[in-house]
Amino acid sequence: MKLAYRIVNVFAIAGQRLSGNPLCVFEDGRGLSDAQMQALARQLNLSETTFVLPATATDATAQVRIFTPTLEMPFAGHPTLGTAHVVADGRDHVVLEMRAGLVPVTRHDHAWTLRAARSPTTRPFAGTRADAAAMLALPVDAIAGDPLWVNTGTEQLVVPLRHADDVCAARPDPRLLTRHAMSPDRNEAMAYVAAGDQVRFFFTAHGAIVEDPATGSACANLGGYLLATGAALPIERTLFQGEAIGRPSRLQLRVDAIDRGIYVTGEVIELGRGTFEL
Repeated sequence: MKLAYRIVNVFAIAGQRLSGNPLCVFEDGRGLSDAQMQALARQLNLSETTFVLPATATDATAQVRIFTPTLEMPFAGHPTLGTAHVVADGRDHVVLEMRAGLVPVTRHDHAWTLRAARSPTTRPFAGTRADAAAMLALPVDAIAGDPLWVNTGTEQLVVPLRHADDVCAARPDPRLLTRHAMSPDRNEAMAYVAAGDQVRFFFTAHGAIVEDPATGSACANLGGYLLATGAALPIERTLFQGEAIGRPSRLQLRVDAIDRGIYVTGEVIELGRGTFEL
């Protein structure tokens, strides 16, 4: 069984080909079992790997399944943009069928823009601001507002910080992150910290803290957080992520004033392609 794949970097910075968040896209996942998809994602050990399948929805261009090395996800930002780049075949607009719903994606030059899979829902953080600060090894006054769980396709904890320096200084404690930020539908704890244009995303894997280079779903959830907390619309922000781990990335967030839609944009660069044999 031969499986064609492509490696792309998503939320890349123009002129820096090894920037952004890497993604492997298998161009035709037909014939693969769930277990094989999960094993291939584990083999690659990237934050996500996607598999393209024929659409089942009449309005969709393709069906996409997204796997981390440990589990399948209903939606994620950088896999959506990277997979759109692969399946577009010269088109500037595609609709991807995710487990979270249909996600329209459009292209302008090398950048792709998605609309969040669903309208945001929120729920309160069960701890205090002091708990959030201790979880991130920051002083309590670094927390700029109440943390919120936000879901625009994948639920994550959003923690607002006062200054970009606080974002840089965050050093999550894996024990406290597991206690306060455990996702109810994933066997991982996760926190997205933001101040101004600086953002970072942390999650646990096998008891250790991992930092993501660029997190499109969390960028969309930041838009949901800003909506929930009454930010003035429209919102347009350029966000920087990944510097702390040597993978500088650039994400653009827009929240529309009319329909309150949440949009995430990033540049996609293709690095290579090849074939797996199973």
